[in-house]
Amino acid sequence: MEIGAFSIILVLALAAGLIGGMLGLGGGIILVPGLTLLLGYDVKVAAAASLVTVIATSTASATVYVSQRLTNIRLGMLLEIATTLGALVGGVIAVYISGKYIFFIFAAVLIYAGANMLRVQRSRSEPSSDEPLSRLDSSYTDPMSGKVVNYRVKNVPAGMAGSLIAGIISGMLGIGGGIIKVPLMNLVMRIPMRAAIATSNFMIGVTAAAGALVFWANGKVDPAVAAPCVIGVLIGARLGTRVGSRVPSRALKIGFAIFVVITAAQMMQKGFSL
Repeated sequence: MEIGAFSIILVLALAAGLIGGMLGLGGGIILVPGLTLLLGYDVKVAAAASLVTVIATSTASATVYVSQRLTNIRLGMLLEIATTLGALVGGVIAVYISGKYIFFIFAAVLIYAGANMLRVQRSRSEPSSDEPLSRLDSSYTDPMSGKVVNYRVKNVPAGMAGSLIAGIISGMLGIGGGIIKVPLMNLVMRIPMRAAIATSNFMIGVTAAAGALVFWANGKVDPAVAAPCVIGVLIGARLGTRVGSRVPSRALKIGFAIFVVITAAQMMQKGFSL
């Protein structure tokens, strides 16, 4: 790969990581449309590169959440059984179906992500109790208030089913799946938002690795594309978390909604043209 092409991908990945970090989303949801719509890469090669990127970014940030004791490791390992299986299935589906269907599905996921971003989400938590906690229930110290938050994990079967779907989508589209896992854990399993985000981040690296393995076995992982993506997204995500704290959240959400509408329309148009 020429230096010019490497630099272009690096800048795109940097922008994807920056925007993803500002919005609290993985860079894959921005990186894949960028690689396909702007640079003309095959959607399967773009998804494979994105999954490799998710592995790197998840590993880097998961250690922070674990050290802060925000991650529910037992719950994450349980849900990972379903989501890893889903990622393997999704990867196989992506390899063998026409690329145009991937564009259509990605457009639908973008619209879902935009609607979910605009929706007001409330953290769900259970009050402290003298009743013994189960093996999946946990607690953490809120870094903002310093208070200990105890919570009980609800609706585990629904969480497993949702994790399976999140894994399939992750494996197909090259995204971490956090846009599905976080609302699932928060709204359905009644896990506080901070713990849901940390636990999802703990899981998505393994999920992405399962999907990337399928793409690699079928020759879709291009190191010349994946390497600048990993470097750019890692740097961009670190910058995005700092910049995002200085920008009003409402402005970020509206900007992302506009991005979703435009990108989803382009992804659908691309699908129809194949």
